[in-house]
Amino acid sequence: MKALQLDKFDHAILRLLQRDASLSMDSIAERVHLSRNACWRRIRNMEDGGVIGSRVALLDAEKLGLDMAIYVLIRTNRHDAEWLDAFSRAVRDMPEIMGAQRLAGDLDYILRVRVASVGDYDAFYQRIIAKVPISDVTASFVMESLKDTTELPI
Repeated sequence: MKALQLDKFDHAILRLLQRDASLSMDSIAERVHLSRNACWRRIRNMEDGGVIGSRVALLDAEKLGLDMAIYVLIRTNRHDAEWLDAFSRAVRDMPEIMGAQRLAGDLDYILRVRVASVGDYDAFYQRIIAKVPISDVTASFVMESLKDTTELPI
């Protein structure tokens, strides 16, 4: 897939949308010094080109009772297609998992998990190891979040 050619106006629009996707088209156009129609066309092109994947509301996990942020570090002895398929299904089916990445190096996967309590984490842990064999699981509980953003550095 060919990358979209983005200019300074596109980047300015994207920076605004990353901070507040609820901005009106008029407000965006005024801030980036383009007409409303030009702004709309650019946003539409970036949506069609996949640069803008979706516009969502970001919720406050702690205000919703999900006080525990946990990074779960996983090592596995299996790297076959059957294991990977089972693991991928488990990741997709468990709503506590907010992010999952395969890594190079000593660790195989890292999961970003949100739960309400240590008991909820234990229940999560029991469910994931029942779904797929894992050779080593380590959990690191977030004590303080210094920065947590969804904004890309563009």
